[in-house]
Amino acid sequence: MPRKPTQQQVFDELLTHYEGAIADAFRAAAADLRSAADLQRVITALEAGNLSAAVEALHLDPAAYGPLQDAIQASYVAGGTSGAGFANSQTPSDVVIRFNARNYRAEAWLREHSSTLITRIVEDQRAAVRQALVRGMEKGVNPRTAALDIVGRVNRATGRRESGILGLTAQQEQFASNARDELASGDPAQLRNYLTRGRIDKRFNRTVERAILEGRPVPAETIGKAVVRYRAGLLQLRGETIGLTEGLTSLQAAKLEAFRQAVESGAIQASAVKKKWRDAGDLRVRHSHMIMDGQTVGLEEPFRTPTGARLMHPGDTSLGAPASEIIRCRCDVQYSISFLDGIR
Repeated sequence: MPRKPTQQQVFDELLTHYEGAIADAFRAAAADLRSAADLQRVITALEAGNLSAAVEALHLDPAAYGPLQDAIQASYVAGGTSGAGFANSQTPSDVVIRFNARNYRAEAWLREHSSTLITRIVEDQRAAVRQALVRGMEKGVNPRTAALDIVGRVNRATGRRESGILGLTAQQEQFASNARDELASGDPAQLRNYLTRGRIDKRFNRTVERAILEGRPVPAETIGKAVVRYRAGLLQLRGETIGLTEGLTSLQAAKLEAFRQAVESGAIQASAVKKKWRDAGDLRVRHSHMIMDGQTVGLEEPFRTPTGARLMHPGDTSLGAPASEIIRCRCDVQYSISFLDGIR
């Protein structure tokens, strides 16, 4: 008879699935923004020097991220259902624990978390676009070229706009701009720095290496193609980061909520539940979380990192944990119910 999967195995499978689903939803939202952008209005606004009108013509509406919100909600429900299942596996057969996604606390978490995330994404997107447009005007970039750099260029094979700045953070947009400057510099040191960048398309490396040897800039046509591919790589990275971070956070928040609901229903006592931090068990685990592996606390107690940050679960920011403890975390929490403290 096959063994039942452990909490860790179930979590790993859920995280793999939902990080992919959330990443796909984010990239779909970016694609929707590219297709909905009014290119001609952007060009006309830039010709008039009206940056605000150019940004508005991109329709950077939070509603575009509806699929992302839906994917996070699906992940949250799956995490809560999983948590309730493990709670049931540790209680007598006459005790039934269910996860209620319509619980006021669960709905509040989803509403507030999704709203904060999407607001942050949209605000950062506006900042990235404005930053790129200002730089383009300062350099005298043709308005049509500047607009296409924002919304992407049509792939003749797919008929869809690809690459562009939409979807990137302001920092990533700066990375892409710096990469363009490095390729056009003809300076061996700057060209070598380009080759150290992550997510570049290495098919252009040989051309860059030849430019280093000859002490000249990379050809303009190659620069354009290399930057387009670099932006595509950065967008892929952004999707992966959002997928992993938001997938983990929603799964872990809902698992905690499932045990809180079990206590609230009277099925178990809060004092009977313990939480144990488990790292992902590989060399990619951040050092602080590796040290935390095995740390055990009560249901309503926070875990503490070596730097003093407090988290109710991996991915939690409610107690002020910084991004350095959150982004791309893959840790898990294992819950156990002690019969010594009783089942109600």
